Amino acid sequence: MSHPTHINIHETHGCGCGSTGGCGSPAMQGGESAPAPLAPLLARVNGVPLHSSTESPDTETLRQRAATELLRQHAQRVGLLSPTDPSAPDGIISAEATEAIERLLEGELQWPEPTEEACRRYYEAHPIFRDERVKLRHVLFAVTPGVNVRALRQRAESFLLELRAADAQDATQFADVARQWSNCPSSKEGGELGWLTRADCAPEFAAEVFSSAEVGVVSRLVHSRFGLHLVEVQERKHGQPIAFEDACAGVRQTLHHQAWTNAVRQYLQGLAAEAHIEGVQLDTAQSPLVQ
Repeated sequence: MSHPTHINIHETHGCGCGSTGGCGSPAMQGGESAPAPLAPLLARVNGVPLHSSTESPDTETLRQRAATELLRQHAQRVGLLSPTDPSAPDGIISAEATEAIERLLEGELQWPEPTEEACRRYYEAHPIFRDERVKLRHVLFAVTPGVNVRALRQRAESFLLELRAADAQDATQFADVARQWSNCPSSKEGGELGWLTRADCAPEFAAEVFSSAEVGVVSRLVHSRFGLHLVEVQERKHGQPIAFEDACAGVRQTLHHQAWTNAVRQYLQGLAAEAHIEGVQLDTAQSPLVQ
């Protein structure tokens, strides 16, 4: 995936002397002035800019903005959003556009329901225990429309490395990070969530936290529909294995969410194929809505 092209006009001329004039360079003879700086090329979706002429967003930010803009424009075409709704070169769309995109996806997405065979395969690969509980605290880096996901991920990963390298006896560092950076109300309590069961968590969050035996700061970022989480498992209590018949509903919900996420990605690819997109590739783009 490539950035929009930028031309460096400040390179020295071909003689290699490093001078900006006076050595016989044809471009500088005869009192001619240097050419004016070229504006950076804009990334666009159907002619709508994804950033200002003075901004050079990274590749992931452009993908996020392009995905959101594709959905915003399609919501306008199908009558769910006013034609006068403003574009968002800063990546932050209007509240009306956010609501329209949600209605659009609810009305147009289709995906297969998980079969019993698929549920059994998932169950066998991810054992579930009755009364299994974990005592957690976390730091949430929320992903919202228009957020620079790449920069957000880099910040979260830097804190992850810092916390995993911290003294295990230092109970204050994780809480300090949560209080300062977490977008969850639990930040006031240093990220403390207390004892949780699978049913207390979003399915994708539970699938990552409960499928491991890790205790301490989890070695990877945990993803959920709310964003990126730094998670510390303070204690675990394993119960008795749950029979498939009892676990099936939860497994089906998890697979349902995975299928919905894939449907959103395929939907975006279809919109991208019919759009005129400049300066950004969307082959593997993920909307902020499915992070």
